[in-house]
Amino acid sequence: MYTKMSSSACSEIIDDIEDLISSQDITPKERYSSRKSVKVKAKKKQDDVVLDPVIGDVPGTQTIYVKTWGCAHNSSDSEYMAGQLAAYGYKLTQDKSKADLWLLNSCTVKNPAEDHFRNEIGSARKEGKHIVLAGCVPQGAPKASYMNGLSMIGVQQIDRVVEVVEETLKGNTVKLMGMKKENGKKIGGASLLLPKIRRNPLIEIIAINTGCLNQCTYCKTKHARGDLGSYPPEEIVARARQAFEEGVVEIWLTSEDTGTYGRDIGTSLPELLWQLVEIIPEGCRLRLGMTNPPYILEHLGEMAKILAHPRVYSFLHVPVQSGSDQVLADMKREYCRADFEHVVTFLKERIPGMTIATDIICGFPTETEQDFEDTLSLCAQHKFPSLFINQFYPRSGTPAALMPRIPAQDVKVRTKKLTDLFYTYEPYQHKENEVHEVLVTEVSHDKQHYVGHNKYYEQVLVPLNEKYMGKLVKVKIVKATKFSMIGEPLDQIVMPGLSKPLQSGEISGIQRPVCIDNTKLYASICILLVSLLLRILWMLF
Repeated sequence: MYTKMSSSACSEIIDDIEDLISSQDITPKERYSSRKSVKVKAKKKQDDVVLDPVIGDVPGTQTIYVKTWGCAHNSSDSEYMAGQLAAYGYKLTQDKSKADLWLLNSCTVKNPAEDHFRNEIGSARKEGKHIVLAGCVPQGAPKASYMNGLSMIGVQQIDRVVEVVEETLKGNTVKLMGMKKENGKKIGGASLLLPKIRRNPLIEIIAINTGCLNQCTYCKTKHARGDLGSYPPEEIVARARQAFEEGVVEIWLTSEDTGTYGRDIGTSLPELLWQLVEIIPEGCRLRLGMTNPPYILEHLGEMAKILAHPRVYSFLHVPVQSGSDQVLADMKREYCRADFEHVVTFLKERIPGMTIATDIICGFPTETEQDFEDTLSLCAQHKFPSLFINQFYPRSGTPAALMPRIPAQDVKVRTKKLTDLFYTYEPYQHKENEVHEVLVTEVSHDKQHYVGHNKYYEQVLVPLNEKYMGKLVKVKIVKATKFSMIGEPLDQIVMPGLSKPLQSGEISGIQRPVCIDNTKLYASICILLVSLLLRILWMLF
């Protein structure tokens, strides 16, 4: 839909700033015998390339390549799918040429992301690979011609990935696209207690809800994720507790709009956060994901207290998209500029140093020059340290795609003006010589530093020394740049968390099980046992 034009203080980490068996689901017996709920078609050709089924191997022993585009929610889904496949016996590889099957998890937010997804499908076809499509693109537009004849797994069906992969490797086409419901009501999705393989063993990503309550005229994600469905707070807390016991030191809460959490199940985001704060170990941190202004306004008092807590990052991503009330109305954003500014000023007044990140769309079809000037004045006034500047791109099927477009050259000029404004200020220059405590969790893109974050989720680079990774390190800021700071470690290094983290590629929830009184966990164990039994029977007969 739009293209990111600038980096941010947290761009090193984020590319885009975003029940095991329910009463409607099938039982394990149905799942592995009749498979009546699985839509299977014989797969004959992919662009004139005949794909033979993988014959002679025990199911669950082939090699899978997983590729992910998009937000933290998508990353979490891929972690769960990878975990289930590995637990069943499949081998995971980052070398796609060696894989028998490519699992491609897509993002529908922007045109370029879908273009990359389409190109990857083309590459897989040319190489004669079996393909399974996942994510928001097939969920939102499953009949797109370039996806014809390919297996698909819906965003709420990721607990069925083993079935889809098995059938696809046999030469069949499988499509599981339904939404999960309990008592006729949509729920958050597949169980949070499934096995997973974390991209980063130090960071746990937890989707607290799916879908949203908005009807934004430019957004196609709504077509895929649908209306709001929240996970029960006890399931979220259980997942967080398990993650900390497995050595995780940082938790990211994610969804399409975290501020809406709980409105469908009689609770709220602050109620959930207070429960999580109680179980965060000393030295560990929680980062709250994106929230839209309308749904955080009524909770501002409680949110300020939570974001000031020493184990919660004083950071919030609140996308404004435009500084013009008229454009916001045309986007159906359900708030005005004053609402957004109230959120910003309220939090900053009560939490000194609070970081607010935001997004802007340049060139929305109804944006006039005056509307754009309103956006410029908003950004000039608040000088956001993290500002994601995006050009409008029409997404098929959205109301905004039918609106007359602004000339592309005008959109480029506006984008450049806003980008130039962003580069006129240095958000971290005044912090030189200050001492900060940073939690180190990542490697920088240039592989020259480790990346840590201070209380305000500002990026601090430290020397590439293994003793700092996963630690809480006290540093002196010796240099500040536009997007980060350089920290010189002092003597104090603290090992946070409850235990040593899992190794890279190790399956969460398998090696170190957590005793949780939850029927969904027992169901997960039953399915794993059934899977193992089927493999034994296959080998015998």
